[in-house]
Amino acid sequence: MVAAPCARRLARRSRSALVAALTVLLLQTLLVWNFTSLDAGEEQRGGREKRDRGGEQRGQAQRRGPAAPHGKAMDGYFSHRPKEKMRTDSNNENSVPKDFETIDNSNFAPRTQRQKHQSELVKKPLSKQKEHLRKKLEEEKMKENLLLGKNSNEAVRVSDHPGKNSSVSSNLKDIDRSPKQHLLKKVENSSPELKYDQPARCEVTGKEAVSAMSRAKSKQCRQEIADVYCQHKLGKLMPEQVTRFCALEGKANNNVQWDEDSVEYMPANPVRIAFVLVVHGRASRQLQRMFKAIYHKDHFYYIHVDKRSNYLHRQVLQFASQYPNVRVTPWRMATIWGGASLLTTYLQTMKDLMEMSDWPWDFFINLSAADYPIRTNDQLVAFLSRYRDMNFLKSHGRDNARFIRKQGLDRLFLECDTHMWRLGDRKIPEGITVDGGSDWFLLNRKFVEYVTFSNDDLVTKMKRFYSYTLLPAESFFHTVLENSPFCDSMVDNNLRITNWNRKLGCKCQYKHIVDWCGCSPNDFKPADFHRFQTARPTFFARKFEAVVNQEIIGQLDYYLYGNYPSGTPGLRSYWENVYEEPDGVSALSDVALTMFHSFSRLGLRRAETSFHAAGDNSCRYYPMGHPVSIHLYFLADRFQGFLIRHHATNLAVSKLETLETWVMPKKVFKIASPPSDFGRLQFSEIGTEWDAKERLFRNFGGLLGPTDEPVGMQKWGKGPNVTVTVIWVDPINVIAATYDILIESSAEFTHYKPPLNLPLRPGVWTIKILHHWVQVAETKFLVTPLTFSNQQPIKQEEAIKLHSGPPKNAYMEQSFQGLNPVLNIPVSAARLDQAKRSAGLVGARLEAWVDSLVSSVWSAVDICSVGPTACPVLQGCAQTAWSSLSPDPKSELGPVKPDGRLR
Repeated sequence: MVAAPCARRLARRSRSALVAALTVLLLQTLLVWNFTSLDAGEEQRGGREKRDRGGEQRGQAQRRGPAAPHGKAMDGYFSHRPKEKMRTDSNNENSVPKDFETIDNSNFAPRTQRQKHQSELVKKPLSKQKEHLRKKLEEEKMKENLLLGKNSNEAVRVSDHPGKNSSVSSNLKDIDRSPKQHLLKKVENSSPELKYDQPARCEVTGKEAVSAMSRAKSKQCRQEIADVYCQHKLGKLMPEQVTRFCALEGKANNNVQWDEDSVEYMPANPVRIAFVLVVHGRASRQLQRMFKAIYHKDHFYYIHVDKRSNYLHRQVLQFASQYPNVRVTPWRMATIWGGASLLTTYLQTMKDLMEMSDWPWDFFINLSAADYPIRTNDQLVAFLSRYRDMNFLKSHGRDNARFIRKQGLDRLFLECDTHMWRLGDRKIPEGITVDGGSDWFLLNRKFVEYVTFSNDDLVTKMKRFYSYTLLPAESFFHTVLENSPFCDSMVDNNLRITNWNRKLGCKCQYKHIVDWCGCSPNDFKPADFHRFQTARPTFFARKFEAVVNQEIIGQLDYYLYGNYPSGTPGLRSYWENVYEEPDGVSALSDVALTMFHSFSRLGLRRAETSFHAAGDNSCRYYPMGHPVSIHLYFLADRFQGFLIRHHATNLAVSKLETLETWVMPKKVFKIASPPSDFGRLQFSEIGTEWDAKERLFRNFGGLLGPTDEPVGMQKWGKGPNVTVTVIWVDPINVIAATYDILIESSAEFTHYKPPLNLPLRPGVWTIKILHHWVQVAETKFLVTPLTFSNQQPIKQEEAIKLHSGPPKNAYMEQSFQGLNPVLNIPVSAARLDQAKRSAGLVGARLEAWVDSLVSSVWSAVDICSVGPTACPVLQGCAQTAWSSLSPDPKSELGPVKPDGRLR
């Protein structure tokens, strides 16, 4: 009776001693490993930065030291990352590179900023040591439990639970992760919801799942990753066997023919089409122009607008209300490239359409705002009426095993936090043939009904399988159709032309939203027009972007429906909204808000200097509030600047008026005078958001602030291989960076982002381009001081921090001061003192500094009045050719014409 309590006391003391000893050991070990890892991390980071800090397309860059011009230029150049392997063009209708096997998708580091690389590298070695210590602790605990008589068979489980008020990500709201049911549940006026059963928990050990959890932003997403991983690990997620219902041995081989004269023999009972438009962004005028081209009163139009595109949603609601055969989904989802959410969107729209008893449609066609018809509606109807029992999908056209591997179908994916996370491997279900290709298709009503409502083994298990699949819309419908009772109805043609140029379109540009490499089609240009004049049965083409090239859209429009009457305004103009007041000022960055306010003030100054008469204040204004709207303005496919609609008080009558100002960038690229004999350089520009596919900056106008990371771009003509030197000079003549670029004979564009220390000094920067150390050209760009911080007027303490340049004026680890006298770039102490004084400016003095800088690279071209005005010479915006309120007949939607069309 006495021995037992003594044994228990002894066990408790042993337990306490063990825990204390191991805790001390853990702390000591972590400290040692932390410092040793720090050294290893520095070495690793150096290698990583060399790989990550830029790189040219068909070119290489090497930073130069200050002594470079005094000696011979280096013969070899080491690029900061391996030179990209150029890929050949392909017509394969899917979004994964043709030579995908050469691309490494195995290592996805946490998504952090460049400054955080050090901590990442420190953390990585610790994981193994922590695992070793954890195992030691468990071994000791097992011994202790045996001594105490406790059960030691307890698995380490995920303990991170979602909060009571947390909700499932809107991107996967209708994907049921329960292994028992994967059915859509529609919630009125909201995104489709899912029924979420808490799955079994387990220890997450897979490398890819652990990486995904470390990078996921929200607790909810981390929990979803753990739950799905555990279900898969326990064998409760993926189907192992699926029933095939197709009687054919292989794939159906249905050939269809196109007869240009078939439209003359319209059947008595022509098909009616349900056009499903899945759109996002802000290109409302391009969408309206496409809608105008495909509209007919006998068809039906169901439009889904991305949950994040509120401006576009407002525009769509407005024009949809004009037509009884146009509806907008009462629910919205935030779809991402390659995400399961896109398949969810299609399945839900199909369900909605099947439940609309007043819409007797025969075919389902999906389109985006980047599509455009290349044949008329009548021609499409005549063709589909002839093949009304067929389903049109485009397959990949290659070895199936290779397709599965390159498409990632044998990998488990999960979408949350607007990202597709790769969680590990999985097996393809047995019993069926898996296929895939393009996610643009035309499906007949019978098959849509089958996919939507069937509860058979094939459809049920395929919905489950593709809920955790990358690019599911590129494979789900192909696989279900080819294994279903409708397999004999498949036509291997989706009736589209897609502009694949894999040398430009496959840059792994989506790695920030998906753990995989993918491709995107290029935009069509006027030189591609001949591709639309084909004898093959094709009715739509993609992609088109009016901000890239509107001329090709005009050519197609005129080809299909004829020219507009002579003198029609706005045919060569294009406007695209950037900001609208209902978006809220928080939708604008501090850089954009600063610049747009300055543009407004430049417009008011122009009104005063151009229209003001002595002793008359009728054209003098005082700015009021934030901008009302912002538009990009293009003319003849050239960026013409910004249109800023804003409020101002007229000083003559003290009344608020709404005006619109047009500001245009000044020409800042200059060829050296006298010009050198070096003639390959055609243009150079500095900006952010470089699009290597379309070869332009998506940050139109190049609005840059102190914390931005600019990219230098050069456009080249053909010629011999040459090496040029690029020098970046800040506003006080500090040489921030210099590097050489090897330009190959076939290179058309090069781009490079020097790894500059931030913040950049505000002011006008100069980029000099030299050949054999003789200047051949220069360009300038503005880094604007900020008048706002988090959309509020900036405070002096923060202004000094952002506007003083990098610490010790060091943009890089090495100094380039030795180049100043060689390049005749004098450093002035007076300039430095002035820059220090300007860094602390706030309020009106800061605005005056900003305006003086902005006016050096931008000019206010014109200003107009949106409504009534006291300025007698100020023209109305609707009467101008440039205003966002001026006529735009090609995109305006009016009443239905007698022939049932809008165009």
